[in-house]
Parts: sequence; C-alpha cells; structure tokens
Amino acid sequence: MANLNNPIEILKLLDKSNCRECGKPTCLAFAAAVFKREMKLEDCPRLDSGIIEQVDTTKKANKGVTQQQGEAIKELKQKIASIDLAEAAKRLGVQYASGILTLQCLGKNFSVDEHGNIITEIHVNPWVAIPILNYILYGKGTPPSGEWVTFRELKGGEEWYPLYSQRAEKPLKKIADTYTELFNDMLQIFNGKRIDYHYPADISIVLLPLPKVPILICYSGPDDGLESSLTIFYDKTVEENLNIETLYSLIAGLVVMFGKISLRHGH
Repeated sequence: MANLNNPIEILKLLDKSNCRECGKPTCLAFAAAVFKREMKLEDCPRLDSGIIEQVDTTKKANKGVTQQQGEAIKELKQKIASIDLAEAAKRLGVQYASGILTLQCLGKNFSVDEHGNIITEIHVNPWVAIPILNYILYGKGTPPSGEWVTFRELKGGEEWYPLYSQRAEKPLKKIADTYTELFNDMLQIFNGKRIDYHYPADISIVLLPLPKVPILICYSGPDDGLESSLTIFYDKTVEENLNIETLYSLIAGLVVMFGKISLRHGH
C-alpha cells in the first residue's frame, strides 16, 4: 500500500474539482486536513473506494509533524555518515577541516560532522537542519546562473504551488504589509543585499539561505487603490542543488521565522 508523505501526495488521489461537498473550499484544503488527521480520505464523496483501500494513511499521518521531522533528520544523518564528507565539501565548494564541513546559511556558519550532527552557535530548527543535510547529500554545487524564475517554473513547482502560495508568498506579503522594517531586517540580520531588478517592485532583496541557492524577494506596497504584491524568485539552477519539496520546506520555514520577528516588534 502507498504511504502519504505530504498533502500533495493526497491531492494526487483527488479529482481536483473543488466541489466543496466534503465541507472544505478546495481539494488542497481537504488534502491538508486528511494529512493532519482532521478528516479521513473517505470523507471525499468523489473518491473511489478502491483507492481508499489501497492507501495506507497511518504510517505518516498518525505521526505528529515534530516526530516526522525528527525521523527525517535521523535518516539524513545516517546517510551523511555513509558518504565522504570531504568529497561533499569539494563538490559544494565549502570548507572542510578535521572531519567537519562548514557552510553558511543566511549569513551564519553551520558545521556538520561525519555523523550528521550540526554544530552552530544558534538554535537549529528542523526546517533549517533538513535542507542543510539534503544540500550536503544531493546538491551538485552548480553556481547560480543569474536567471531568475518563479516557483511555478521549477520542476514540480506547478504541483506544489497551491500549498506554496498559502504557506510562503501570501503570508510573507501580509507580514511585509504590516511590518515596515521587514526588509531592513533582511538586510542587516541575514546579510541580505538590495539589488535593482527589472521586475516592477518598490524593493528587491536577495538572501542566501544556502550557498549557491539565492532567493530574490520583490515587494511593492499598496498604491492608488492597488493591492500590494510580493513575488519570490529563484535562480534557475536551484533545481540542481535542492529538490522542490526541500525548497518549499525551507521557504515556508523562513516565512514562519519572519513572522515571529515581526511579532517581537509588535506587529
């Protein structure tokens, strides 16, 4: 039987008609509810019973997010222990000395030993740890091309976009609308860089969540009755260094962090 590792895999089983007969506004919302154990697959009136019988929703869905993340990190650490970390550092173009690989994430140094343990001076959240370990394992070290694309243009991006939109661009736009110092913080706290970009925006900021994985955030505030806009762009080569699921998790985690920063400032 198949295991459902995320809401997108559940969404693939549905007819995507957004019929609302289940009580949810979209099929994606229903898939997310099933994944969080708020609903069951059989609550979809249009899903064939044969499909329901073939799917095992218990292995992943019965586990909390924290437990899933912990298991994912444990598995990644085991894989790190099985590779040549020095060769990985060479492939990625990062530092390696005395059995320790060191790279930068948002301007901070993160070191990884041969057992996959992450050493740094700040608390390591799972949304940081998992992309770092995946980057070390599977990143090709392809340098940025300077060609920016949207999330939907990436391989698998169209499929992930509905969830990405709800967890990344929309909430980040909401934060930017109310927290006027957001982009100044990006510049100062995370070693961001302001650039001029042809995309129409009041401000364009480049951040470097991982080496050779830059992201470009373009924001325009509301003007003359027009709603504000925010778009996140990625270098076209990001697909060579992170898969779409890991990239989504990284950006969604960043947005949560920006939200917490804005709350600390009373927004």
